[in-house]
Amino acid sequence: MARPVAWRPIVKTRRHHMTDALEQISGLLHEAGETHHRVFRIVDGADDDWTSWYAQWLIDLSELPALLGARPVRSELVYLLVGLDKQYTAEAPGEPWETYYARQILRHFRPSGS
Repeated sequence: MARPVAWRPIVKTRRHHMTDALEQISGLLHEAGETHHRVFRIVDGADDDWTSWYAQWLIDLSELPALLGARPVRSELVYLLVGLDKQYTAEAPGEPWETYYARQILRHFRPSGS
């Protein structure tokens, strides 16, 4: 006879929190991309300064600051997005850009102890 499993509350580990945040930030990046494409539909999404637009949208119109536990400085996020675009293009990592960017954004803005 199998022993009944005792009910225990699910304890979220640091890794689980990071996975949740990674998925949520990835979703926000995807949403930013779709929104940007709609806003710039007349030029089929073309925008040489897309990183500035994304940074403002992510900081002012999304949950990114809450997910990071702090409001990023816009210029720092723009700088990070420019670098991530170059890295992603050079590395061609084989994962969606949103996931790649989200992981790097978390590493950059999250304090090392959280």
